[in-house]
Amino acid sequence: MPAAARPNSEIAKKTEEFLEYLQVERGSSPLTVRNYRHYLNRFMNWLSSEGIRQDLADINQDVIRQYRVYLAQLPDRKGGNLSRRTQGYHAIALRSFLKWLIKNDYSVMAPDKIELPKVTERQVKFLSGEQVDRLLNAPSLSTIQGKRDKAMLEVLFSTGLRVSELVKLDRDKIDLDRREFGIIGKGGRARVVFLSTRAADWLQKYLDERNDRYKPVFIRHKGKLDPTTPDEKTRLTPRSVQRMIKKYVRKIKLPVDATPHVLRHSFATDLLMAGADIRSVQEMLGHKNISTTQIYTHVTNKQLRDIHAAFHGKGGR
Repeated sequence: MPAAARPNSEIAKKTEEFLEYLQVERGSSPLTVRNYRHYLNRFMNWLSSEGIRQDLADINQDVIRQYRVYLAQLPDRKGGNLSRRTQGYHAIALRSFLKWLIKNDYSVMAPDKIELPKVTERQVKFLSGEQVDRLLNAPSLSTIQGKRDKAMLEVLFSTGLRVSELVKLDRDKIDLDRREFGIIGKGGRARVVFLSTRAADWLQKYLDERNDRYKPVFIRHKGKLDPTTPDEKTRLTPRSVQRMIKKYVRKIKLPVDATPHVLRHSFATDLLMAGADIRSVQEMLGHKNISTTQIYTHVTNKQLRDIHAAFHGKGGR
């Protein structure tokens, strides 16, 4: 067990300032701040265990090299070693920390001297049209929970919302006549989200079934709720949405392990396969960088698919 980091060290003090910067100035999500705290605390704990002083000047290439060896040998929860992707997250946190230090006129090691490990490109999971239809039709409509789940699945596929964005929706923010609403997404970026006619219809049916005053669009219907229950106590959590989708995946024996994010991928691939341009899809997904959206193009490039169909095998071979 590595020794605890020195709370009053120079690195510890600057780490706290960096995390405050992420939260206040960058508008990073609580999850992002928590992850960065975890990665940087692990680095400081390792420095303590190795007897290395924790001044900014002590972050050098030799120390980083030793730390990377430590990470590569660190066991994970599954009995193996930390994946290269997880090791990369630690390196990204250190690079971001160093960039912030340089921006604030501290003389430290150049961030680009920390190389990121090469990882196998992540496979994009998405559902076929037939699989989407089966999943969207899985809830029973005989209960209000089923109507809620049906509306939720329709909204997820219609909008490409992140699950964290979905559960934050309030009734008074959605314009069902115009079939649109605004949200503040990851990194504090605002965007307009559009509902399909079908999603708007199912959402209206679900809301019409309710006779409560609660603000959240999607609420729990099990357990004790009364007029004195605070709104936030009724709101579904991201975890509850994930469990709901897994329940329907098992019910219809879907071969793909669908999650809210798989529905987001399915939304994006559906648009691109139909010929939507990547910049528009980037905006609808709320991606900061186009490179994030480009992970879909190798499986959805309609133009290349059409060219292949039109010309492949036409040369006499």
